[in-house]
Amino acid sequence: MPLKLNIGLNRKVGDANYGSHGASVNLELEVESALASDSGKLQERIRQVFQLVRSSLDEELGTHSGTEPTPAGNGNGHAPTPTPKPNGNGNGSNGHSAPRNGSAKPRPATTSQVRAIRAIAERLNIDLDKLLRDDYRVGKAEELSIGDASALIDSLKRSDQTSGSYT
Repeated sequence: MPLKLNIGLNRKVGDANYGSHGASVNLELEVESALASDSGKLQERIRQVFQLVRSSLDEELGTHSGTEPTPAGNGNGHAPTPTPKPNGNGNGSNGHSAPRNGSAKPRPATTSQVRAIRAIAERLNIDLDKLLRDDYRVGKAEELSIGDASALIDSLKRSDQTSGSYT
């Protein structure tokens, strides 16, 4: 009996004038059930598929690792994603857009978010350090932006509800 593997990733990036745009990629595929008995091979397959999903998301958003816009003529045969018009909320509170003082750094994750991420990851037996390093390119939860922390919490909660795979 084949094993179903469901991997997903979503990302939201800030635009000028406190706007933002995002994309989500979810992929479900069947893998050989023999992989279930070999955790090393299963983990490697998950990593391969997750990298494919991450690359697709980066391409869709016109970003590299979800942080910087890809320059024009990025060599992938696709034009950069156009900047959407501002959404009119104007408050810049989504954690992704540049603060009003002109610095380009998003707001950091809150203490409550960091606590929640650690608690849920521990309950699910997820290697949080590896997850943060591989998926968010940070060394610890405190280095996440408030928006990335929120997205990670949502994803971990979905995993918890399905009592299984990280999505």
